[in-house]
Amino acid sequence: MFTVKHPLHLTPTGLVVIPLVVACVMTGALVLAVSLNDRWAVTSGSGVLVSGIMIYAAVLFFLGRSGIASIRGLEIRASIDPLTQLPNRQALHEDVMHLSRGDEEVALAMIDLDSFKQVNDHYGHAVGDQLIERCAQLLREVCGTEAQCYRLGGDEFAAVMAGKVAGTILEGMCRTLLEKLGTPLTLEHRHITVGASIGLTRCPANDRVPSSEMLRRADVAMDMSKRGGKMRCTWFNESFDRRRERLRAIEEDIRTGIGAGEFRLAYQPLVSAEDKRIVGVEALLRWDRGNRPPLGPNVFVPVAEDSGLINPLGLWVLRQAACDALRWGDITLSVNISAAQLRNAEFPIKLGEVLEETGFPAHLLELEVTETCLVLDPVVAERTLDVIRSFGVRIALDDFGTGYASIGFLRRFRFEKLKLDRSLVELAGVDDGSRAMMLSSIALARALDMGVTAEGVETEEQAELVRLAGCDQIQGWLYYKALPAAEIDRLIAEQARKLAAAPDAPDNHTANRKDDQAA
Repeated sequence: MFTVKHPLHLTPTGLVVIPLVVACVMTGALVLAVSLNDRWAVTSGSGVLVSGIMIYAAVLFFLGRSGIASIRGLEIRASIDPLTQLPNRQALHEDVMHLSRGDEEVALAMIDLDSFKQVNDHYGHAVGDQLIERCAQLLREVCGTEAQCYRLGGDEFAAVMAGKVAGTILEGMCRTLLEKLGTPLTLEHRHITVGASIGLTRCPANDRVPSSEMLRRADVAMDMSKRGGKMRCTWFNESFDRRRERLRAIEEDIRTGIGAGEFRLAYQPLVSAEDKRIVGVEALLRWDRGNRPPLGPNVFVPVAEDSGLINPLGLWVLRQAACDALRWGDITLSVNISAAQLRNAEFPIKLGEVLEETGFPAHLLELEVTETCLVLDPVVAERTLDVIRSFGVRIALDDFGTGYASIGFLRRFRFEKLKLDRSLVELAGVDDGSRAMMLSSIALARALDMGVTAEGVETEEQAELVRLAGCDQIQGWLYYKALPAAEIDRLIAEQARKLAAAPDAPDNHTANRKDDQAA
């Protein structure tokens, strides 16, 4: 059968004009050839006209075939991903609609690669494209002939199948894919580890939904997989939608609360392990919601991070805390920063502006980060922390003992302080293994020239244990809860008076700490 290998791409005008031009030229050439040849003669003008019409029809025929081939090529390109040659999002919708006309269960999986952005940032987009192609190949191998796989764009893939137990089979395929992605992928001379978060949904024959709704449900389930720790499969549940609605409502309340001034700061003092003097305060964010149900930072801060509202909210915290702490002399101010702030390239610039505007001494500011903030994108985090340190600001690793920080990790980021997590402090009093872990952590910090603070100290026994273990500072309800700035003013003023009155006995007043707190 005749096929057009390289179809012409013509405009509608070209499809009309070109056949006329070709017909006129070829007809003119035919008439000229006849007039110059004595053997040929034109006996009738109608013959020339018929010849011209036939030439025009032939040209139009071939151009028409070329146009049809061009349209087919465009249709193929519109439904195929050019990098992986997998069907794309449009093809997915069409296939789901087609499968939904049957009487069998239709199952859909959405697959999102974990840490793909870091691969692009570290190795470049060329390596990123190779990784996408490699993952597409793995997905093809896993799906085989039972399921159809797609690339939706970026680092997102999908798989669809229909059958009596389509959901069960598709989940098994997805778990096989996770196993394959659990080992490093070899790209040229590089070994790159990339995981995946997978969301699944199914649509039985008696409860069909549009393809767009199936894709949305799979996307919601995939997001829950990421929140749940990644490298896992999660089936869509109706409760996910209710949760999303609640989070959306909290996000709107946060946005309104920032403008209405509903947020406030409380400060929990840190005391010297040697003489129990207040040597620092940690700024803690609180939300005054009026008559609405109260929400703790563990609830609203993650919502602020996901929505991007943590950036204006975090800057308000820094500015307000710096203004308050200016009244407290040489007391160190600790402020927590989130992973979203650390990834924001504008954060160091905004921090510098806050220090300049408030006049707060940079060497008295201590930013607390968690291990999670750093492992999400260590290259960006290290670069950001280097800029922050250039201002004279100190960096502390918060919640140490709950993650997997190695010696190399600690040396790479060069923290000025480790804050032992309350869980480690609590267990150290009752468990020999936890006590040994705490002692080794303090010894490691000392070897790396880091200060050590014990968090969550609630009993005299815990305080004595961490003091003998070598902690510099202690933080916990044994000494102080989180207090308003005005109460910190009073405590600092009282401490200054007592130190001035008895400089050689700085801890004469420490027995009254709990009474101060109760007051």
